[in-house]
This record gives sequence, C-alpha cells and structure tokens, in this order.
Amino acid sequence: MTVFSDDPTVTHLDPDLLAALRRAATDAADQRGIQFVVNSGWRSAADQAELLDDAIKKYGSKAAAEKWVATPDTSEHVKGEAVDLGPMKATDWLAQHGDAYGLCQIYANESWHYELRPSAVKHGCPAMYADPTQDPRIQQ
Repeated sequence: MTVFSDDPTVTHLDPDLLAALRRAATDAADQRGIQFVVNSGWRSAADQAELLDDAIKKYGSKAAAEKWVATPDTSEHVKGEAVDLGPMKATDWLAQHGDAYGLCQIYANESWHYELRPSAVKHGCPAMYADPTQDPRIQQ
C-alpha cells in the first residue's frame, strides 16, 4: 500500500510522521516517478509479539532476534512512530533527501526503517545506531 492508503497500518501512524511521508512521497513521485510503498507501519502489540516470536524461531534466540525486531513494549511501530518502506528506489531517494522532511533512517542494518526527526530539517539526520539493540529507547 502507499502512504496515501486509508489502511490502519498507515492512518494510525503519528500525524506528523504521516504528513512528512506524504510530502516526501509526493515530491519523489513528481521529481523521479518514485512511489513509496509501506511494507509495515503501525502495528498492534499482538502483531509485534508475533513478529518477535517468528524472529526468535528464525534467529535462534531472543537476543539475536532483537537485532531486527523490538518487543511490543519498545517498538516504535506499535507507537505509530516508525514506518518500513520500499522499494529500494524509494529508500535510496529518502537516504538522499529524507532529512529535508525530517525523515531519517535510524538503524544501519535496516535501510527500510524510517522515523520522524524534525530537527533533521535544519541539522541533518542523527548518526544511525548499528541495530535496534544499540537504541537506548529499546534497551530495557
């Protein structure tokens, strides 16, 4: 789905994040014909728990899984404050232009994961964390 969808995955995002995404998507489409696809936006706590359980099975431990999937209590997706985008053309465009909209890649290992950082408009995006386990918001 696009950032203009009326699906809850999109509409339950933080309003400021959604507005920035829609502005960036409009400009990317106008400038380069690039469409933003929302692979994952807002998630319920139950959905997040299921993703974490699946990741534990895939990676063999909770510690390994948490490099890719946060707990329901710490997930920015559950809060509506994160979005996973595609295709690669869209994330490449955002890597170059996202700071102008306050949209920043947060984790070096997740080129698709973006969050709103309003200060990036003036100061650029902050340094990325290697992975979610390095993010102080997620550490318990």
